[in-house]
Amino acid sequence: MNRHKDRLDWKQRQSRPVKSSSFPGSHLENNYPILNQYFKALPRVLSTSEPEKKMSATSINVTKFASSTTPSSRAHHVGNPPTSFINPWPSFHQHSPFEFISTSLRNRDFKPVPSPDKLVPVQRPTWGIDKSGLKATWIGHASFLIETPPSALGADRGLRILLDPVFSERTSPVSWAGPKRYNPTPCTLDELPDVDIVAISHDHYDHMDSDTLLKTFTRRRGHVHFLVGLGSAARLRGFGIANEAVTELDWWEGARIDVVGLGSVSMTCTPSQHFSGRGIFDRGSTLWCSWVLETCPVNADPEPHSNDKNTDTDNGKFSNSNNSGTKKLFFAGDTGYRHVPHGSLETTMPSCPAFREIGAHFGPFDLALLPIGLYAPRELLSPVHCTPEDAMCLHKDLRSRRSIGMHFGTVRGGISQYFEEVTEPPRRFREACEREGERWGEEVGVLEIGETAIV
Repeated sequence: MNRHKDRLDWKQRQSRPVKSSSFPGSHLENNYPILNQYFKALPRVLSTSEPEKKMSATSINVTKFASSTTPSSRAHHVGNPPTSFINPWPSFHQHSPFEFISTSLRNRDFKPVPSPDKLVPVQRPTWGIDKSGLKATWIGHASFLIETPPSALGADRGLRILLDPVFSERTSPVSWAGPKRYNPTPCTLDELPDVDIVAISHDHYDHMDSDTLLKTFTRRRGHVHFLVGLGSAARLRGFGIANEAVTELDWWEGARIDVVGLGSVSMTCTPSQHFSGRGIFDRGSTLWCSWVLETCPVNADPEPHSNDKNTDTDNGKFSNSNNSGTKKLFFAGDTGYRHVPHGSLETTMPSCPAFREIGAHFGPFDLALLPIGLYAPRELLSPVHCTPEDAMCLHKDLRSRRSIGMHFGTVRGGISQYFEEVTEPPRRFREACEREGERWGEEVGVLEIGETAIV
C-alpha cells in the first residue's frame, strides 16, 4: 500500500491534546449522580408505525422512507411497540452470566501493548483534499469521516458523514477509569472539517461518545443531523442534543438527507449481530445496526438503488469507478458473524444471514468498512465480534469490491487484553485475504489512522 509521507512521530502524537469526556459529557447528565445515570431505565421505544415525517433545520431536510425491496420482518422486536430488541438468528447465542464470567476468567494471559513503533501508525489527515471520489478517512477504532462526491451544481464539496465518532480518551461512563486509548486520534475534534451528518451504529461507549456528539452538535447546530437506531434518540437528548436534530430508524428503514447547496445522500439502517446497553440493566433497550450509504450524482434522484450490476475498473489502491455515478458504502459498526462454541468447527456453525440479504439488495458495494478486532476469547465474543476471517466472509456476502478493516489498533476492553495481541488483527486479515485469493491493498486491506481511502 502507498502511504502518505506526512506522518506524526510518537512524541508529537503524545503531546497533542486528546479530549477526555466528563461523565458522560452533557450538562443534563451531570445533574445526576453517577449511579443514578448508570442504572436509569431507557424510556419506551417509539412505535415504528408512526407516519413518515419530514424534519428540517437551517440547512438540512430529512425524509424517512421504508425500502420496498428489503425484508419487512420485525422478528428483532420485543413487544409492539418494541420495548427492547434481540438478534433473531441461529447464528447468535446469548451467554449466561455464569458463562461470561467463567470464560473470561479462564486461561488469562495479559498481553501488553507493544512499543509505539509496532502499533498502527498515525498520520496527519489530509481528508483526500483535491482528489475526487467517495472518501473515507479512518479516525481510529470504528470512527470514520466520509465525504461524498459533490452532488449539487456548483458545490465545492460533497456531504460529510461522521460514523461512530469517538474522540474521548476513555470509552467508559467515567473519565477516570475504563478502557483507555493506546493510540491517539490523528487530529483533535476541533480540527475536523465541518460535518453534515452523524450516523451511530449503537450505544456502547466505544461507538457513542457523549462528549464528541454534544460538541459536534454545539459547533454545527442547525447544520448537522444525527441518525440512530430505534431508542437511541433518548440517549442523545440526554446528552443535550435537540430532538429535531435526530432521526431514529428501524432495520430496513432509510432517510434521504438534502443539504442546501451541497446535495443529497441516502442512508439506510440495516441489521448487524450485536447488542446494546450503557449500564447493567438496559441491555437490548436500543437498536444496534449497520449503515448503507448511497451517494447521489448531480441532478439525479437520491432514492436508494439496489442490485447495481455495474462492474468496476481498477484505478489503484482502494479505487474503482462505477458507471452509474452512484457510490455505495457499507459501514458494519460492530457485529459478529457466527457463534462458535469451544471445540466447534467454525464452518459447521450457522452464519448471520443478514449480510447476504444486504449484499443482495444493495450490492455490490464500492467500499465496506468491516470490524476485524477484539474477538478473543472466541467462544465468548464470537456472537458479537468478527475475527479477520469472519470479515472476509462479510466481504463476500456483501459483494464488496473493496473492504477495509477497522475496530482494532486503538482501544481494547477489559477482556481482550488477556487473550488478543493488539498487533494480531491486521496480520490475520492479510493472511485470510491471501488465502481467499483476494488482492491485499487493492480489494482488501487496512489503513493507517488518519489515512484516507478513495473510491
